[in-house]
Amino acid sequence: MQIEDPCFTRFTESIEKYDLPERFTFPFYYQPHPLCVLAVEHLQRHLETQTQWQHNFGLFDDPTNIIGKMFGVLLVKNVQGELGFIAAFSGKLAEQNHIHGFVPPVFDLLAEDSFFLADKVAINKLNEEIKELANTPKFLVLTQQLITLEAEHAQQLSALRSELVENRKTRKKQRQTLQSISDKNQDKTVTEKGLQELAQQSVHDKWRLKELSEHSQQSIWQLQGKVNEFTDQIAELKLQRKTLSAGLQNRIFSQYQFLNKQREPKSLLDIFAETALKTPPAGAGECAVPKLLQYAFKHQLTPLAMAEFWWGVSPKSEVKKHQQYYPACTGKCQPILKHMLAGMQLDENLLIFNYGESKLLDIIYQDEDILIVNKPTEFLSVPGKEISDSVYQRIKQQYSDATGPLIVHRLDMSTSGLMVVTLNAQANKYLQKQFIHREVHKQYVALIEGLPLQDKGEIKLPLRGDFYDRPKQIVCEQDGKPAHTLWQVLERYPEKNQTRVLLTPHTGRTHQLRVHCAHAEGLNMPIVGDDLYGTRGRRLHLHAQSLEITHPVSKEVMTFKVDAEF
Repeated sequence: MQIEDPCFTRFTESIEKYDLPERFTFPFYYQPHPLCVLAVEHLQRHLETQTQWQHNFGLFDDPTNIIGKMFGVLLVKNVQGELGFIAAFSGKLAEQNHIHGFVPPVFDLLAEDSFFLADKVAINKLNEEIKELANTPKFLVLTQQLITLEAEHAQQLSALRSELVENRKTRKKQRQTLQSISDKNQDKTVTEKGLQELAQQSVHDKWRLKELSEHSQQSIWQLQGKVNEFTDQIAELKLQRKTLSAGLQNRIFSQYQFLNKQREPKSLLDIFAETALKTPPAGAGECAVPKLLQYAFKHQLTPLAMAEFWWGVSPKSEVKKHQQYYPACTGKCQPILKHMLAGMQLDENLLIFNYGESKLLDIIYQDEDILIVNKPTEFLSVPGKEISDSVYQRIKQQYSDATGPLIVHRLDMSTSGLMVVTLNAQANKYLQKQFIHREVHKQYVALIEGLPLQDKGEIKLPLRGDFYDRPKQIVCEQDGKPAHTLWQVLERYPEKNQTRVLLTPHTGRTHQLRVHCAHAEGLNMPIVGDDLYGTRGRRLHLHAQSLEITHPVSKEVMTFKVDAEF
């Protein structure tokens, strides 16, 4: 008797008009296959109508504990040759690892027989002991006494040093007076006696300072010893907790065993040992795609294509739009999927395709020191890991006599527009200083998805790189670098729900304009065609329209402008 797979969902409508994928989806850059789109529509209807569990995605009025979630679908064929899909969520959903209809985690930390729960009890016990010791009344009193004593002795030493400085000044004047008397009267007896007394006073002052310092230190050491009786115990407990936590983490990592097409298992520890990180980051293995592939390989389902989408309100740091498709993350998923997808034919990796190969680099101004180029969209400013063709490479070939770094600033590969290139080291150094001191003025024009209510405004959202999903940037108040953008509406297109805007960056952070447009606390309207923070299209509609610099030799202020082609 055949047992029905609770995670396998058949399509309810006819799918005869759809061709099957020829190769599996390249997870890090893709357009979802039509059958995956159909599967996603099924899953999203389920999310909108189900009543079996409750999770606050932030789509309604409840402002508490909002957590958006990444979901994924995997188009599969079962052993009977039936076509369908399986679904997964990243991390936990409704505080649970297991939800009916979704694939289970690769390793269930919360299972009743899991070592995790027992070790967690031991770690929690250590936490309680540390907390109890740290809040012991005697320890708190001793700590406060030590703080007070150190402050008092510091004040006493400061006061004594000030007094001794004044004494030293007084003695200096007295010595000068004695010397003057000696010179006039030729009587050195009085002078020598007076100088001896002053020397004795100086020795006495040094003795007073030494005695107070030693007395202060002795008192502090005695009290510090009593405080250390507690802090040493706390440090020992913290060391035990650290050792236990590290051991638990390694046991967890070793339990995450990922299969591939050949059903070869490989643990998280082994997978990340081959990477620069060496240690798996938190949450590795809990993303939707690894969970989906693991279930498919384990249950004899043939993976055909995948897609992931965000459901809910965007998080504060990242740019995630409700129902928007997203690729797998590079930091956590790429090493895992490298193993899991081994032996499978994948779609072409368009991230390493040279879109600029047939494009011309338009030089709009040149002299002996600088060039102004109009960089085409989807063309690198400098050579990348896989593609060397770039502004730098073309200029280096065309101007073989040029010296120095050539490149002063960069534009994103997807951004078109004006760049200044230098032909000698002196010009490069001069212009670099202009960029560093923000004396270069740039303006961009962009087409954004949506219709802003205001006509202009400013955005200040600090940015840093997303450690686990390069090259994306995230908003980070704690560690991000300041980023400031002014924006102004140029023209609205209500029929397309799009707006042409002028963007003036006052800082030059990576992806600044793209994030400031797309982020919920910015314009909340991605740039049309933004494949990182919005919806992939024919091109990114962002163009560096004007550039104002001071010439490195003539010192003339020069302004250049090239209108966008979109």
